[in-house]
Amino acid sequence: MCVKKPVFALLYDFDKTLCTKDMQEYSFIPDVNMTPQDFWNTANTLACKQKMDGILAYMYVMLEQAHIARKRIRREDFVAMGESLEFYPGVVEFFPRINRFAEQHGVALEHYIISSGLREIIEGSSIFSYFREVFACEFLYDENEVACWPKNVINYTTKTQFLFRINKGVLDLSNDRDLNRYTPEDQRPIPFRNMIYIGDGFTDVPCMKLVRVGGGASIAVYPEGQRKNAEDLLRAGRVDFVLAADYRPERMLYQTVCALLSKAIAVDALHRQSAEQLAELERSMPV
Repeated sequence: MCVKKPVFALLYDFDKTLCTKDMQEYSFIPDVNMTPQDFWNTANTLACKQKMDGILAYMYVMLEQAHIARKRIRREDFVAMGESLEFYPGVVEFFPRINRFAEQHGVALEHYIISSGLREIIEGSSIFSYFREVFACEFLYDENEVACWPKNVINYTTKTQFLFRINKGVLDLSNDRDLNRYTPEDQRPIPFRNMIYIGDGFTDVPCMKLVRVGGGASIAVYPEGQRKNAEDLLRAGRVDFVLAADYRPERMLYQTVCALLSKAIAVDALHRQSAEQLAELERSMPV
């Protein structure tokens, strides 16, 4: 009989966690003749003035500025922008390397993105194929494949729903019924104790905290020499570790992820052993 491998998950923010800055700054913002500071100031001013969600504000400004610059923003144009993303050291090689680590320990490892950036741009990146699913903002496109309306919007609080989707194995965003249906903990595909969340800042705090409360681990990453914001998260008890965003095997981030996976594998095995003993005991009890 084939024994199903335990499943573990690495969950990532994207902007300034895997790539070095907000993804819009690599090509979209220069293409509409703006600086990053001007673009984000415009989006933040709109959000404050209209009392609107900041993510919806930046998506609106993208549409507006593309119109002003007479740039069509088709889905394929956004996907092409993914080719210009620059990643932190070791990111591209990190995924096959950590997958081999999991295979050597006899477990399955899945990777997920939970981001307020654009899914379309992530799709065009060199690392997209490593993810089981990418949960990110998306545009709706008209009959000419031109962006016309926000389809999915993910902000720092709505990010947490995707942890439950991963936990329960309900990855279809249109399927709310199964997401909200009660599922016993031992029947959920990926327990929270088998999750590691990696993010860069305060927008990741709800996810970081939820994973930690559920028995998993959270890591805040930072660019070399810019540790302060991450340290604030550690002092506040929001994360387990703060580490430089360098994914190469000789650096502490990779080594810590390996150590956390080893710990999670051991804890999961003990949990399963205990559950099996309890089930055996209950079966042996007289009716």
